[in-house]
Amino acid sequence: MLRLFADTDCDITPEIAKEYGYHLISMPYSMDGKTIYPYEDYEKFDCHGFYETLRTGDIPTTSAISEEKYKAYFEEYFAAGDDILYVHFSAAMSATFTPMRNAVKELSEKYPNAHFYEIDTRGISILGLNILYEIGDMVKQGATIDEIMKWAETEIDHFAVYFFADDLRFFKKSGRVSGLAGTMGTLLGIRPIIYVGEDGKMVSIGKEKGRQKAIERLGDYVEEIGDNIKEHRVLVANADCDDIVEMMCEMLKRRFGDDLEIQVVEVNPTIGCHCGPNASGISFHSKHR
Repeated sequence: MLRLFADTDCDITPEIAKEYGYHLISMPYSMDGKTIYPYEDYEKFDCHGFYETLRTGDIPTTSAISEEKYKAYFEEYFAAGDDILYVHFSAAMSATFTPMRNAVKELSEKYPNAHFYEIDTRGISILGLNILYEIGDMVKQGATIDEIMKWAETEIDHFAVYFFADDLRFFKKSGRVSGLAGTMGTLLGIRPIIYVGEDGKMVSIGKEKGRQKAIERLGDYVEEIGDNIKEHRVLVANADCDDIVEMMCEMLKRRFGDDLEIQVVEVNPTIGCHCGPNASGISFHSKHR
């Protein structure tokens, strides 16, 4: 039997996980000296409460999962002889995959009849979720693991994400966005435009002054490289910024029609530690990233 796993850094919630049969791996963050595991330490993510805390308090941090915790997630299914497919956020963004692979190596030696597969979405947040949805749909339609792995070889890079944030303190502290130095400074309203490349890393590719210009810049990218976007999900990220999201959705429908189906997704707290409140972006099917 094939068991699906996904991590919360891909914006997957317990409700989505239940619909598609994913088991959740919780990616932790730390606030006020306490490490918190989403959907393990609480059942529902309080998006507004979390980002309101970030607006008024310290910048939280994130950390890797231990080898033992990975084994706790996986061992039950290894022992049962089940195959596991873990669809995860970009390995280029975190050291957490070293203990994960160590755990898998040990479990594979202990339970040789089970098989472990992984698909690196080379993305995060709504980009990862978009790919999780596609794979979930394939599983529902009866695709085999070989078909899914073959699909991933070519299709992962046909999903893109472009985004920006209001508060640059969070990106600056996280250090996970290359090319950001040129956009930093004290100029009010400067917003870096960021995307995730085929190498799975976040890169700042420009800047705009003001929300509306930043939103229109994202729309330009969707028009330029979008590919059959109405045949796939269009996801809009919401880090507690309903006003920005409303402007984003209005822009997309103006450019692509009122029949464009858009899903608004709350940005998970672990990623929120890096982007901060008022971050938003678009993930869509594309010619390339």
